[in-house]
Amino acid sequence: MIKIHPIEAFNDNYIWLITTNTGSIVFDPGESSNLLSYLDKNILDLKAIFITHHHFDHTGGIDDILSKNKSITVYGPDNNINSITNRLQDGDQIKEIGIDFEVIEIPGHTLDHIAYFSENHGDPILFCGDTLFAGGCGRVFEGTFSQMHESLGKLKNLPKNTKIYCGHEYTLSNLEFAKEVEPLNEIINKRYNEVSELRNKGIPTLPTTLSIELQSNPFLRTDIQEVQNRVFDKFKTNKNEQDVFKAIRQWKDSF
Repeated sequence: MIKIHPIEAFNDNYIWLITTNTGSIVFDPGESSNLLSYLDKNILDLKAIFITHHHFDHTGGIDDILSKNKSITVYGPDNNINSITNRLQDGDQIKEIGIDFEVIEIPGHTLDHIAYFSENHGDPILFCGDTLFAGGCGRVFEGTFSQMHESLGKLKNLPKNTKIYCGHEYTLSNLEFAKEVEPLNEIINKRYNEVSELRNKGIPTLPTTLSIELQSNPFLRTDIQEVQNRVFDKFKTNKNEQDVFKAIRQWKDSF
């Protein structure tokens, strides 16, 4: 049995903490204070840190955590974060606190970006940093639009019941945009209302599931004719998926 708990950081980051009966692991600790307080309060033994990409709001707390316990293993991609002890690449397998993870390379937001996927005995989980968000996707900073589209395609092919744990609470604003892309999509409209209610109560909107994203996330729906037609009508772009994705991402950048 595993427990997954969100630790809030900065304005809208989530640091994800997984605990089993053999210890805890943490994903993308951009800061340390809230996490360390939670670990101390609940008497948890942190075994490892998992990093998805090099941005400071996902890595800034590593050194402070290690200053408390230098035996913690730090997993991450090949990048400029010196604290990473185990450099990973696509297809690598990791086992920590009894959970088997597979590494998936998903460049686009950054060139070093990776995700961690576990089948988790039929209850699959994905930690994807800033690549796939609830209702949206990350900005393309270092990679290309083509890379980001291909990376999302990898995630799109995971089991539909995969629970998705991403790095930010962006769901409401993402769905506001999704409504612009697909104004007649009742699933998006319903989800927007549900998410609005959650946020009004201060409740996280994550995790999401791949099944929900396939029905309401425009960045995973570039193969849908209604989406292609909407983008063509607005931008006169080609209707192939990569061009549609690029147009939607650029549209969202200035939304």
